[in-house]
Amino acid sequence: MRKNKDFNPNNCPVTHCLNLIGGKWKPVIIHLIRKECNRFGILQKAVPDISKQMLTQQLRELEEDKLIERKIFAEIPPRVEYYLTDYGKSIVPVIDLMSEWGLKDMQIC
Repeated sequence: MRKNKDFNPNNCPVTHCLNLIGGKWKPVIIHLIRKECNRFGILQKAVPDISKQMLTQQLRELEEDKLIERKIFAEIPPRVEYYLTDYGKSIVPVIDLMSEWGLKDMQIC
């Protein structure tokens, strides 16, 4: 259970946004899914420092918040892929701005 999901004492839009996509892993996961890195194993390889448990938890939270959807294919072995929902796609410009700012800041440092 997340501690901060409903924390927003001043009804702040920035706090609301950070409650959905804040943290160490969610922006990275959203960015990777958007770049069609959408299977669990591929995500784990793309973010080697994340544990299986943490990746699973973050994916579940993003799915619970309706930012991503999980599609299960009836195959053997079963295949699961993650996709941004329309709601999730609406956060992409924010992720893009974070990426642009980060690139500029890394060049300055």
